[in-house]
Amino acid sequence: MSAESSNLSNSEHRAVIKYFVKKGKTPKEIFEDMVSVLQESAPSYTMVKKWARLFQQGRESCEDDPPRASCDAEELQISKERVEEIIHEHMNIRKISARWVPKMLTPFDKQRRLQTSKDFLELVGDNIDEICDRIVTVDETWVRQYDPESKQESMQWTKKGKRPPKKFKARGRTEATWKLSRGVLFLQDNASVHTARVSRQALKDTGFSKIDHPPYSPDLAPSDYLLFFNLRKELRGRRFVDDNQMKMAVESHFDCKEKEYFLGGLKALYTRCEKCISLEGDYIEK
Repeated sequence: MSAESSNLSNSEHRAVIKYFVKKGKTPKEIFEDMVSVLQESAPSYTMVKKWARLFQQGRESCEDDPPRASCDAEELQISKERVEEIIHEHMNIRKISARWVPKMLTPFDKQRRLQTSKDFLELVGDNIDEICDRIVTVDETWVRQYDPESKQESMQWTKKGKRPPKKFKARGRTEATWKLSRGVLFLQDNASVHTARVSRQALKDTGFSKIDHPPYSPDLAPSDYLLFFNLRKELRGRRFVDDNQMKMAVESHFDCKEKEYFLGGLKALYTRCEKCISLEGDYIEK
């Protein structure tokens, strides 16, 4: 490249990036080379990274993608209300927010969740009360000295020009152990401490039967979808001066719960496994 070629079009910039990608250069190296020759007319580093990634993914064209066809209510000569009616009522389209999930499940992950759910339903059969009475499950979670509400919930009135208040999180850990009974069926997640050889041997020595739990599946873990979910919901927005006060709040939360509360959480696993099967192993939304 020479100094005479300093005025390049966008597509020519991309052709240079594509060439260097084919040569095996990194985006940083490409950017530095282009700046050394093109100087102020060189594309930004962000643009170089973007197009380098596209070419690495197999893109061939250096041109912009063609614009998508679009129209608005004025072009159609109908009211906005009519457009919304067509979109929502006739086309049945809704604009929704994406939801956070623990992991983007692979086909293998979904198959394992599907099979685990089927195994649990087969285990329960028509004896849900008996099976739930035998399940023991243990898990742990962090509880914060201050867990703020959502950004919307924690908004405060302040005078114009005043800096917004700051929020921070301090945390401690709490554990939940569910009931112990005869013929124990032990249920726990796949944390490394649970799957370690010494842990598996200790479980084997107790004579407990283990209920399989698929990885990345808090929606199929009673401690997560019931105990910790409701605990966080109750404590959110409350501020504790120290760990002792926080511990008392956690103990108070669980002490006031009746046996049916915990039993209902275990029974809900049956329904959740049914939903997981109907979703072909995907995450359960509610």
